[in-house]
Amino acid sequence: MAKVNKKKILLFLLWSVIGTVVVVLSVKAMSIQKEKTCSGYTIRIVGGGDHFFIDKNDVLAILNNNGSKVIRGRSLKSFDLRAMENQMENNPWIRDAQLFFDNNGQLNVLITEAEPIARIFTVTGNSFYIDTAMKRLPLSAKLSARLPVFTGFPTDKTRLNTADSTLMADIRTMSRFMQKEPLWMAQIAQVDITPDRKFEMMPTIGRHVIEFGNGQDFEKKFRRLLIFYKDVLSKTGMDTYSRINVQFNRQVIGVRGGRTAVAPIPIANTEKPPIDSRPAANRKNQSGAKKNPPSKSQSYETPTKQLNNKAGSTDTKPKAVMPKRNSH
Repeated sequence: MAKVNKKKILLFLLWSVIGTVVVVLSVKAMSIQKEKTCSGYTIRIVGGGDHFFIDKNDVLAILNNNGSKVIRGRSLKSFDLRAMENQMENNPWIRDAQLFFDNNGQLNVLITEAEPIARIFTVTGNSFYIDTAMKRLPLSAKLSARLPVFTGFPTDKTRLNTADSTLMADIRTMSRFMQKEPLWMAQIAQVDITPDRKFEMMPTIGRHVIEFGNGQDFEKKFRRLLIFYKDVLSKTGMDTYSRINVQFNRQVIGVRGGRTAVAPIPIANTEKPPIDSRPAANRKNQSGAKKNPPSKSQSYETPTKQLNNKAGSTDTKPKAVMPKRNSH
């Protein structure tokens, strides 16, 4: 028993000595590391697409406080990396900053740039960008990003109420969708926000206004608009209608010469099952059918008969014409 106890005591003493040595060596290594000086720095910027609203000179100006602080040759223990990261992130164009020293005493600076996704003009004329988190970004003197433009945002306040927050979220989702579609980036010159927080789009080609409604089902609305461009305006001309309304389900409403026309839409290519696609002349008339214009939630087919817009003139283009609605 005595021999066993002595063995345990010797093992305990041995491990205690080893532990003490490890601690001493670690402290000494840390002390030596702190006594080292910065051998230099590297700056890497990622994110922000191809914009780069902030460059390496901007980052270096923050690091050395516009030249008043020395980076190379400073003692490593004089660097407060956490405070420097926070200072970096105070710049609105820096979304994230990570600073660390490698084994050679070199300061590594990794910057993630904020990515603007839309440019917004308020009703007072102020302008700013927003990023994917709907954070406001200031304009840059370096360059102007090619982004979807939204005008008429109802407030300059950074703290938004519920309605304005919903509107901003719609701007974000619509803008990101448009950025992925070269056609809409080229065709939509700007998007105006109406007082009731709906969208009206101004095209690059064509003298018409696109009444888009709110941001709900925006992909389906863009799809209806694309079909209308391909199947109607490509034949009649981009200036045929003064207003094009795509906000109602399964239809596009065009306004021309004071009249409202429901444009033919191939429903099979949209989000709903197709209705009878046969020409109207081949369909059997059903007794008791109402002749009043259908409600906005219904679909329309274009009759093939000619419509007289004015006395003595004939419009040969197929259209379903009904009195202009007061929905604009």
